[in-house]
Amino acid sequence: MLRYPYLLADVFTNRPFTGNPLAVFPEGEKVPPEMMLLISRELNLSETVFVLPPEDPRHAARLRIFTPGGELPFAGHPTVGTACLLAATGRATGPHIVLEEEVGPVAVALSTHEGLPHASFQVPLDPVGSATPLSRETLGAILSLPESGIGWPEEGDRLAAAPEVWSCGVPFTVVPVSGRDMLRQARVEMALWQGKMAGGKAPNLFVVCRDVAEAGVIHARMFAPALGVPEDAATGAAAAAVAGFLAALAPGARGGQRWVIHQGAEMGRPAVIELEAEVRDGTATRVRVGGSIHPMGSGVVELPEGVLAR
Repeated sequence: MLRYPYLLADVFTNRPFTGNPLAVFPEGEKVPPEMMLLISRELNLSETVFVLPPEDPRHAARLRIFTPGGELPFAGHPTVGTACLLAATGRATGPHIVLEEEVGPVAVALSTHEGLPHASFQVPLDPVGSATPLSRETLGAILSLPESGIGWPEEGDRLAAAPEVWSCGVPFTVVPVSGRDMLRQARVEMALWQGKMAGGKAPNLFVVCRDVAEAGVIHARMFAPALGVPEDAATGAAAAAVAGFLAALAPGARGGQRWVIHQGAEMGRPAVIELEAEVRDGTATRVRVGGSIHPMGSGVVELPEGVLAR
């Protein structure tokens, strides 16, 4: 019998049954590569991580990250969750570690917040933005929203916002909506998404609105049917990308900027993502994403010998 142990945690939260669940296989080198996607689909979480020995012995580990739809070059909640679990189980030591991901080495700072593991990492790629080929009307229709609900007006020293594509390794179509009501109402019309977005460069939708009562607070939802994830509870890679979007709206801002992104509430899994960046002339660099995790236990995938030969 083949046995592959894994750890479970809720990420970007300090409470169980909230945030984004994650499975981590700390002995990922024992899992045949052709089985990794199958196991990820079986667990059916938004992401599953297989921890491998690092290529550079100075680094803590190499990660392979899978959604039910395929492998990712980089992802935020797996980076935070895996780093915290490796530290909590003694597989990584010290306040700073480096994890190898397909986009490159990811430097992670480890700590504890309110007695729970906490990690903050510097995103290896700076955000890059580009225009979306889709109109507000089309994006509104895909999200079951009126065109009037898409976009942010000019406000003080912040420019008006329209949908754009932003990426720190994984591209997202960032769709600003006018308020929490629009955010709550968003539903992906799959036939329209399939016809208009599925084959495009940024089929993942990160829908965002500003908090009217508190500056620097963003509410978000993320839809990624192309990855086999109808909706994600907390998306660190999207948060990193949206730092570029937010910086571009405030070209006069200088120095360190901080935001808090609330995601997952509409799914009943509220999560909090901490986001920082160095901003100058509308450009974000040295983006950092952080948050706490709540360990949730462990399990074992058991399979008969020769299962893939059947």
